[in-house]
Amino acid sequence: MSKHHPFRILRRFRKDEDGSQVIDFAIMLPLFIMAMMSSVELGFISIKHMMLERALDLTVREIRLGTGSAPQHNDIKDKICARAPMLDNCENNLRLEMVKLNLRTWANPPATVDCIDHSEDVKPVREFTSGNVNDLMLLRACALFKPILPGSGLGKALDKDGAGYAALVAQSAFVQEPK
Repeated sequence: MSKHHPFRILRRFRKDEDGSQVIDFAIMLPLFIMAMMSSVELGFISIKHMMLERALDLTVREIRLGTGSAPQHNDIKDKICARAPMLDNCENNLRLEMVKLNLRTWANPPATVDCIDHSEDVKPVREFTSGNVNDLMLLRACALFKPILPGSGLGKALDKDGAGYAALVAQSAFVQEPK
């Protein structure tokens, strides 16, 4: 009859290394999954931001080269939305702001970008001045989007409005050409 001493069983359990990799796997797997999900989110954000920047640049280029024309808010918005197909519901989620900058008496444009907040009542356009000949103009576009994975990783860390939309901002400056 063999006697099993309780300390002998504990010593044998302590020395046994079977299954120790499972602990490392269980600790590291959620971190890797969160990193992968954040990289997918960042990829989509980068694509949408690149499309907004390009659409704004092409539209501003068209405004610059179209001498003598004074494009209106809705025309510019329609052109940007047509050139940025990945922006979801662009007509309702894009807000434009155009301000005149004076080089002689320089004042920084407002630091806060005017974006749509779907959780609030509709606000009119903040400022949209077409400008005169040889005026330096700043055109800012704020497009809202819903994160793909809003509850984890990067999607959770983004600043969102009350309706869960995050903002992408693009800006471009140009000079109104003479007629």
